[in-house]
Amino acid sequence: MLNPGVDPILCCYYKSSRLKQYFKEGRALRTETVISNSKDFDVGRRMCAEHWKALRAAGESVNRRLCEAEAADAKPAPDVATFYHVTRPSTTQAGLHAPGLRFGEPRVMAVLGALVGFAYLVAGFANRQLVKRVGALLHAPYGPRQATYDLRRLQRKGLIAKLPRGHTYRLTSVGRRVAVLFTKAYGRVLAPGLSALDLISQMM
Repeated sequence: MLNPGVDPILCCYYKSSRLKQYFKEGRALRTETVISNSKDFDVGRRMCAEHWKALRAAGESVNRRLCEAEAADAKPAPDVATFYHVTRPSTTQAGLHAPGLRFGEPRVMAVLGALVGFAYLVAGFANRQLVKRVGALLHAPYGPRQATYDLRRLQRKGLIAKLPRGHTYRLTSVGRRVAVLFTKAYGRVLAPGLSALDLISQMM
């Protein structure tokens, strides 16, 4: 909830570092990354020009990803063809089967709701993070095998991309727009509408 005279602050944490966004003197939006430990970004602690440039590049990259994600959230919703492709079974260019992500299905909504936040902009997400977050949103058992299956179908639908090192992923531009559409439409339209219809049926 926003109160008059109180400027909101957005904070995302990664290990001992922090990404912060706020209004500077109520006039300009400021985005900054505070790196408390250089090893969070695989940079040595010795003070030298090389390490300074690496830390500055890391901070600028994180700031840019946050601003790009916010800009993507403001873009128009994906077209009908994209919605159809995501929600229906399809085949990748390599001939791999890609199961559909059905709008309104609790597990699908929990997965997309877990990924749409800004927390994974810094270092992406892996199976472990997905299990923890989806389980909390789903209020039901959700294990690593289920997360592996969901990561596979998200990747085959082009909604996430695997990062170069390890088993870490990040939402693509299309993936973010789809996740925002699903979560906003469900939270602001479908769920309140169904609740209102249920209330009306009880009163009749």
